[in-house]
Amino acid sequence: MQSISTIGPDIAKSVFQVHGVDGTGQVVIRRQLKRRFVLSFFEKLSPSLVGIEACASFHYWSRELQALGHTVRLMPPAYVKPYVKRQKNDTTDAEAICEAVTRPNMRFVPTKTVEQQSGLMLHRARHLFIRQQTAVINSIRAYLAEFGIVALVGRRGVEQLLEVVADTADRRLPEVARARLAAVGSQLRALKAQILEFDRRIIVWHRSSATAWYGPAEMTPYLIRSPSRKCKKSDAGSALPN
Repeated sequence: MQSISTIGPDIAKSVFQVHGVDGTGQVVIRRQLKRRFVLSFFEKLSPSLVGIEACASFHYWSRELQALGHTVRLMPPAYVKPYVKRQKNDTTDAEAICEAVTRPNMRFVPTKTVEQQSGLMLHRARHLFIRQQTAVINSIRAYLAEFGIVALVGRRGVEQLLEVVADTADRRLPEVARARLAAVGSQLRALKAQILEFDRRIIVWHRSSATAWYGPAEMTPYLIRSPSRKCKKSDAGSALPN
């Protein structure tokens, strides 16, 4: 096999498409690889420039390929798209990735460490649970409004509604509806407890990080996503987990 200088794998769940060229830009390899053979394939190659499109699991593959001695560059999909020459498929995507990574004006995404991904996962999970909590609260309010039971906006209002659900002497609420709403209330309490646990873990992670120095719930997602940037207090309001 001719020497491969640049290679563009189109990563996927099961089958990867690989496109490789030599130093003159001539195509050397164009093939599919099953997931279990990907690392052994790259292990046999001499150190090359590898371009990867930023998508699911791309940080993992970047770390693994760098450990094998390759130079890995991660690119946002929007910057790779202009290099797709014809109908979009795995083959043309891999070719576009291989070409895009060699462009001198291409912008790259830094590879996150395992620790950075773990910290960001804490924030994303917390954000997910907060959305679920909001959905459950809205459901409780909507269900009880069907029986003419409403409360003020805010945490205290929700607590008042749950007190109505728990009060078996309150005849405004049918027993069948009360049983169902009691289950929804239990789900809400479980979500709140889990969010508090996430907050505790985020604070612990934040205190162990040398770079996090504003509010833990506000700034650590920003610092994880942009570790090379110097933070300002004005950034705190925009640091939401992505």
